[in-house]
Amino acid sequence: MNILKTVACAMLLTAGYPAISQNTGIFDRSTDVGVASHKGNTTYDTASQVYELSGAGNNIWFGSDEFHYAWKKMKGDFILQSRGVLLGKGTELHRKFGWMVRNTLDSSSATVAATVHGDGLTSLQYRKTAHADMEEIQSVIKGPDVIQLERKGNRYIMSVAHSGEPFTVEQIADVNLNDELYVGLFICSHNKNVVEKVRYNNVRIIVPAKENFVPYRDYIGSHIEVMDMSSGHRKIVYSDKTSLQAPNWTKDSKSLIYNSKGLLYRFDFGTKSPVVINTGVVKDNNNDHVLSFDGKMLGLSGTESDAQDGSFVYTVPSTGAIPKQITPLSPSYLHGWSPDGKYLLYTARRNNDFDIYRIPAGGGKEEQLTNTAGLDDGSEYSPDGKYIYFNSTRSGTMQLWRMHADGSQPEQLTADEYNNWFPHISPDGKWIVFISFSKDVPPDDHPFYKQVYLRLMPVSGGKPKVIAYVYGGQATINTPSWSPDSRKIAFVSNSDDIIP
Repeated sequence: MNILKTVACAMLLTAGYPAISQNTGIFDRSTDVGVASHKGNTTYDTASQVYELSGAGNNIWFGSDEFHYAWKKMKGDFILQSRGVLLGKGTELHRKFGWMVRNTLDSSSATVAATVHGDGLTSLQYRKTAHADMEEIQSVIKGPDVIQLERKGNRYIMSVAHSGEPFTVEQIADVNLNDELYVGLFICSHNKNVVEKVRYNNVRIIVPAKENFVPYRDYIGSHIEVMDMSSGHRKIVYSDKTSLQAPNWTKDSKSLIYNSKGLLYRFDFGTKSPVVINTGVVKDNNNDHVLSFDGKMLGLSGTESDAQDGSFVYTVPSTGAIPKQITPLSPSYLHGWSPDGKYLLYTARRNNDFDIYRIPAGGGKEEQLTNTAGLDDGSEYSPDGKYIYFNSTRSGTMQLWRMHADGSQPEQLTADEYNNWFPHISPDGKWIVFISFSKDVPPDDHPFYKQVYLRLMPVSGGKPKVIAYVYGGQATINTPSWSPDSRKIAFVSNSDDIIP
């Protein structure tokens, strides 16, 4: 998937496709489907990664359709995501927008669409065969702005939500479309004499991992994304065909540090390129690296390149150097650094159980802070040093907890249907961002390549809200990933067709 497709791509267009724009982003082309009284248009802003579609069209219903379409051809399974809003008051209640997949660009093609109408009506529309009338399954959700359409084998799944809420799902399993389809965003004015506009952001076309992939051996491509917390707007800042993992922000806000193929990299926002950080013989780093609060030191988890197994905690200057081994025992997985720089927090398996430990940052005797059956993980200090936030299966599912810095007085913060992992506290001390897996994932697992939510809640607890709908999981947000001003977060999403 080429997120930064240039104007040159549009010059490859052939005759027979009217209303073609000059930059269609991740899409191959855009065109009017059916007879258009007014030509539509697609624009893509490379800087903001925002699309605007304008178009007319009498309807998308009965035996034929008229609308404007930004599309690309795809085979196999996919997940289509976006956040969209109609612009202006509009003329018709049933002007509509959303995702659509079609066999052909003919107006009567068999099709499936996740459709949001101007009056809020939302439906999974489908035409099983060419020239047949359209059918639909209506959603109970009215006027969502988050729209997802997924193909999984012969099933088509529409997931919609108002930003901040979980998805509501409808699906159909007996529409047999071609393996290769036209896939894209659309706008229809429901009035051939009127042009309507829609704006889309957070647009992602995702090719999921194959069903038979082997975890921790097979990997798919990655995007490092940055999200503005006030608007929810996401931007992809770097993409690669390899597994990029666990970005965290440097103190000067100029870079992100992430893990890939056992090495640590610094991605510079100015040059838009990564540079390897020297970690000496420790060349099997995992995705549990943490910067000290002053940004001068970097904590690592991993092993030396010739080691057989295990994970130890090391420290190294954030600019890179020969690491110092801190924990004498393995496995130890680093997660937090105390604000005063004196202690490191980590999860360790001792006596056949995983608990949270702390150790002096310069090395010394480790101290066990939790002692309950099950997995305690993801520990992180609050910026004032008073609390340690963590996730635990002690209640039966994976939920968020906090305790005093000495391990006393644990209290549960979440108790919902999801398995919640990796609480990260904003530098201003007000918010927790974390990742939520669905209940079909085992509580003590956080696998790669799942549909997950990033959620936000006050540090003292309360109702979480969804801030991002992500295909990711393991390595998406394992490490502290707030920007120093608490205005943004960084995370990883995944797809199997990334072109960097």
